[in-house]
Amino acid sequence: MKKTTEKNLMVFTGRAHPELATAVAEKLGTGLVPTSAYEFANSEIYVRYEESVRGCDAFVIQSHTAPINEWIMEHLIMVDALKRASAKRITVVMPFYGYSRQDKKHRGREPISARLIADLFKCAGADRLITVDLHADQLQGFFDGPVDHLMALPILADYVKEKYGDQPLAVVSPDAGRIKVAERWSARLGGVPLAFIHKTRRTDRPNETVANRVVGEVKGRYCVLTDDIIDTGGTIVKAAEALMEEGAAGVIIAATHPILSGPAVDRLKNSSATEVIVTDTLPLTEEQRFDKLTILSIAPLLGSAIRAVFEDGSVTSMFDGHA
Repeated sequence: MKKTTEKNLMVFTGRAHPELATAVAEKLGTGLVPTSAYEFANSEIYVRYEESVRGCDAFVIQSHTAPINEWIMEHLIMVDALKRASAKRITVVMPFYGYSRQDKKHRGREPISARLIADLFKCAGADRLITVDLHADQLQGFFDGPVDHLMALPILADYVKEKYGDQPLAVVSPDAGRIKVAERWSARLGGVPLAFIHKTRRTDRPNETVANRVVGEVKGRYCVLTDDIIDTGGTIVKAAEALMEEGAAGVIIAATHPILSGPAVDRLKNSSATEVIVTDTLPLTEEQRFDKLTILSIAPLLGSAIRAVFEDGSVTSMFDGHA
């Protein structure tokens, strides 16, 4: 007996950032699968899909935002539910990869938690990962399967080019390790000059840098200070101050993931930056929004990547062969 089955795309979302998942589903011309999710009295998470998922090509969207452990656990349970309900292929879509900064051992007796997260999703039943702007490119190798590493650079850089393209610009990397990303920014903005901030990070205290020194010519230019994550905002604000002290005409901060923990909002609001540009890979509360903040939608990027994966197309071609 032979039967040719049609591919069936289904999009699922956890409760961390449903607005983003809804926008992605709209870009794909589909809806989100109705899902029951709640906590039992002892805070265990329960998930059940309200319609059949047998044989489907499943895309499970969840941003790993605070409380991060709760949302990662819900994400894993959603994958497990799909596997046990006979989904044909399960793609985990994590716009922000939780624990991605713990990608190596700085000192003895430390974990490599980013690898653990990849192993957990593989064990739960994920066949593929889609994520945006990993903290380090080598994280792609932590997951035993295909990983589509998307870049928010086109979205952020095109906005900067449209708004500030008539000004003399410079692209500034907040540290020496992100020079390659800054080079791509420079190319996207028409070959503007590059600079970087030389800094020393303390290994014994998180979220703290010791020194900032600008390497490169920034005087009289609007400096586009790019990073993947803004957490407490300390590093990026110190870098902006260092650039202004070197004679920069202004500083535009552009980052993919706005975690904005603790004092970040006050620091950015009172910083010397003209504008802070981020994407909506993570949800932001009203208290985390401020006048200088511009939020760009990542949904078109995720929607295009999901469509390419579903149709067996090329994700790399979305980024001129760099992904």
